Amino acid sequence: MSQDERPESLAGAAPDPRLTEQATGEPAAVVDHDGTDAPEPASEEPQGPRSTSDVMREAMHGILSSSAMVTVGAIVLALVIGSVLIVIGDPPVQETLSHFFQRPADFFTEAWRAISESYTALFQGAIYDSTAATAERRVRPLTETLTISAPLILAGLGIGLTFRAGLFNIGGQSQLVLGAVFAAYLGFTFDLPPVVHIVVVMLGAALGGAIAGAIPGVLKARFGAHEVISTIMLNNIARYFLLWLLATSAFVSPTPNVSPNLSETARFALLLGPEFRLHVGFLLALVAAIAVWWLMERSVLGFHMRAVGANPEAARTAGMSVARITVLALALSGMFCGLAGVMQVAGTEGKLTASVYGTIGFDAITVALLGRSRPFGTVLAGILFGALAAGGRIMSSRAGTEAELVTVLQAVIVLLIAAPPLVRSVFRLPEPGKRRARRKAPAAQEVPA
Repeated sequence: MSQDERPESLAGAAPDPRLTEQATGEPAAVVDHDGTDAPEPASEEPQGPRSTSDVMREAMHGILSSSAMVTVGAIVLALVIGSVLIVIGDPPVQETLSHFFQRPADFFTEAWRAISESYTALFQGAIYDSTAATAERRVRPLTETLTISAPLILAGLGIGLTFRAGLFNIGGQSQLVLGAVFAAYLGFTFDLPPVVHIVVVMLGAALGGAIAGAIPGVLKARFGAHEVISTIMLNNIARYFLLWLLATSAFVSPTPNVSPNLSETARFALLLGPEFRLHVGFLLALVAAIAVWWLMERSVLGFHMRAVGANPEAARTAGMSVARITVLALALSGMFCGLAGVMQVAGTEGKLTASVYGTIGFDAITVALLGRSRPFGTVLAGILFGALAAGGRIMSSRAGTEAELVTVLQAVIVLLIAAPPLVRSVFRLPEPGKRRARRKAPAAQEVPA
């Protein structure tokens, strides 16, 4: 039967919006007979309460779909809030409040001095120190920023990968710890040629992190355990496991809670000589960002992970194994977090310590959110957080500002990134995916002849 011979009830009928929604994962609008969008009629059957995973997935989708201007706006607002805190905590500024109404200019002058000195010191400690005596000391802040950012970039890439797959990996700490343990053991136990040794150390770190990441993946895929709970619990397990391990005979050394030093062949080569701590690991972090971009944008596995992250039910209907993607995504995420651990033991520390992980695993969550889980954005966010960490020390010593201000700035950035509507309302930014309605002139009325 041709299209013209179909019954009138079928020839001009629009496709069922429920089928469109099932195939694309996006809610479909009902099309009226005149071709315009009409509101979808209310369903007769009441919808049940949404699960926690669905709510978290929707919230994450709103964060990741926000524009770059929202990210920039969040950073600007964080700096403004930091300025207010600097003014409140500066003693000379507080003294001017006693005669504010008599000489208000004193308050604004001292406030500007406190803010400018603090942020100038932050810049000098993170990018370029113009007051240093030698050229090496002038550029050393930038090298420190890049050194600190290397593990943040790698861990952020791993965390962002799970975000795009619709998962929430809060266990970057445990994955980093296990990767560091594997790397350190292979680094001080075996005696291998220079290039081979560092490759073996990196492979061991990737394996350790992948194991720590695959555990919550299997628990979720096989038993339905929520990955947020299991990864948080694994953080505590890894922490105490590390303390126990450093007391065993395999990791014992003259210094308590410190492993033997890694062999020189198991250390990353320095890029700029012994005067700087910047090592080859930073270049490897950039290579990892390119690899993640190819994985997520050009490979079949990346397409499956993005499909599962967008709509697990539609992906399952299309024949994709959601359980398999869950395990692989968390294992790959753990692999990158494990490589962040090798940046510590084979890059800056040279040994395994009880505090080797620091706050990298949690900071990586912020880095992934700030970079919108995109490799290029994650690299920039990692460098930004490395700059804040490096510059915070100089800001505290030179400007007298509390070093905790850097932590406050990071926390404020996270809060603002998690609330894109707030940032858009402050800067009058349009919502993503919606164009401003164009104003059309009223159509001229026809004059009867």
